[in-house]
Amino acid sequence: MLTNLTIALDMMGGDYGPRSSIPAAVSAVNAHANLTLILCGNEQVITDQLESLDSLSHPRLIIRHCNEVVSNTCEPALAVRSKKDSSMRVALDLVKSGEAQACVSSGNTGALFFMAHYVLKMLPGVKRPALISAVPTEQKKPVYLLDLGANVHCDSEILYQFGIMGSVVAGQALGCENPKVSLLNIGSEDIKGHEGIKQAAQLMQQSPYINYTGYSEGSDIFTGKADVIVCEGFVGNVALKTCEGIAKLIMKKFTNALEKHLIYKCMAFILSPVIKKLYNRVNPDQYNGASLVGLRGIVVKSHGNASAKAFQAAIDEAVKEVERQLPEKIAAIFEKTHSNNSAAD
Repeated sequence: MLTNLTIALDMMGGDYGPRSSIPAAVSAVNAHANLTLILCGNEQVITDQLESLDSLSHPRLIIRHCNEVVSNTCEPALAVRSKKDSSMRVALDLVKSGEAQACVSSGNTGALFFMAHYVLKMLPGVKRPALISAVPTEQKKPVYLLDLGANVHCDSEILYQFGIMGSVVAGQALGCENPKVSLLNIGSEDIKGHEGIKQAAQLMQQSPYINYTGYSEGSDIFTGKADVIVCEGFVGNVALKTCEGIAKLIMKKFTNALEKHLIYKCMAFILSPVIKKLYNRVNPDQYNGASLVGLRGIVVKSHGNASAKAFQAAIDEAVKEVERQLPEKIAAIFEKTHSNNSAAD
């Protein structure tokens, strides 16, 4: 564990802004004794929220005033050019300068992607950053899915690089040396899929840095068949939101049944420990926080509609990534791939 850890938060992003990010920040510093948070946003709004929680004088909550906000409808290119004093930009600048070791934002995904790319730059050898997040499975361990929307279209080389980065992330999170990596496809047979998928599969099969196990179908995501599942951003984003929708539907149907039928209420009382455990397994809040990997710094994207609990989960994810030194470990693998390619030439 690092002695001191500092994370910059975009307090004004997302659907709820400080209403969710401030309670999350207070809970996070109380949960992590070595954590300092720099709260980037409107000073008066942040101050009012902290006062309401009796936390204005907390020594590890530092306010950094920002005059601008990147709205959910702001064009990414415009955000980069004209929102230099926004809470999102200031948080990223703090990571670039080294004042903070990570940034967490629930703001405009496209703007965050472009701004992080512009401010922090790519790691050597990495073509495109990717959004990656854990998804629950029927096993005790989750599966790591990428890309979740940072790149709508990806060629075979980019998918291959996602496989490398996903393997590093899953290996560190799950504590395994050779996490199983799979490509999301329309079938498990080798003949299925477009040429880009087939070429990516060949690159992964030949790589000494990826334990490639073949194709996965959508129904395989929850089985734990793979530790990492790679796909294009368009596909990954749809898959992730479908997963979240299914989890919410199941819990809503179950809750409605308990409210309407006495026998179900009796069953719920008897089975409450099991029900609580099941809910904790599928609750999307605990998996909130997709990491933008491939950059020269740590950036965690929270859902725009994240609750305080969910936003804290994103902060917790940033803490783990700083402690695991993910950018450095990804950079080391890409340096090896570059050396091997140079030797082969």
